[in-house]
Amino acid sequence: MERKAFGRDAGLSARMFGTMFLLGLLYVAFFVVLISLFELQYWFVILLLGGLAFLQYYTSDKIALAASRAKVVTPEQAPELHAMVDRLCAMADLPKPKVAIIPTDVPNAFATGRNPKNSAVAVTEGLWRRLEPREIEGVLAHELAHISNRDVAIMTVASFFAMVAAFITRMAVWSGMMGGGRGRDNGPPVFLIVLAVSIVTYVISYVLILALSRYREFAADRGAALVTGAPEQLMSALQKIASQMTRIPQRDLRELEGMNAFYIVPTNVKQSIGQLFMTHPPLEKRLERLGAIAAEMGRPVA
Repeated sequence: MERKAFGRDAGLSARMFGTMFLLGLLYVAFFVVLISLFELQYWFVILLLGGLAFLQYYTSDKIALAASRAKVVTPEQAPELHAMVDRLCAMADLPKPKVAIIPTDVPNAFATGRNPKNSAVAVTEGLWRRLEPREIEGVLAHELAHISNRDVAIMTVASFFAMVAAFITRMAVWSGMMGGGRGRDNGPPVFLIVLAVSIVTYVISYVLILALSRYREFAADRGAALVTGAPEQLMSALQKIASQMTRIPQRDLRELEGMNAFYIVPTNVKQSIGQLFMTHPPLEKRLERLGAIAAEMGRPVA
């Protein structure tokens, strides 16, 4: 039975739209500067990195599973996990993704894939052992919401021109080291102008992309609450994952740091870091929003 949405978060949608608009505006300004300086000779960079982004987009599920050492499992190998995914997919009206298990004691989970028909959801052995079934269901619903929202596609598009800016920055540095030419009318060297513009573009886009990433987590939390009809399940899961993370050896946490943007809770959740540079919203804010949704639904929250 498909769950009915319990209303939209207009403020969250507006912030996501505004962030994407600012990213687009930033990139347009960036390429206007490049075109005026180089008369399109940098378009080959876009083509090169476009090809890499295209490859990453179409192999995102395989890359993420390989990077995390996740193993795809059959219904016979993990019947309870598959049963949960089957039930949630039916409730959310989604095609069933591949199901995988990650061989680590760190409690976590992630989803990947360019669209609902080509996706995968993975949970760690530690998550399966440490959480109750209702909490695992909340986590899986969050990951399926990422798939439904096509977050991999959105973040790939958002990150593409940031990759271009970073690449051009390196090229400008090398050009200067090799004796790059001066600007018009004995102005500053062209490579310095490109370097400055590229660095500014990269830094601003990096901050905006992280903001977009945080918004997507809020959206996935909300999607999980609406699909399960029980926000308290995800609230309990998030609190337990964060608390259990402190019991994991730092060596094991460092091994998974490269996947933090994918996981439902980053391995550095307890570290002191400015919110501006976080891939996920602070746990307190996520719990606060889920609590508000629970109140709207008339659900009790302990």
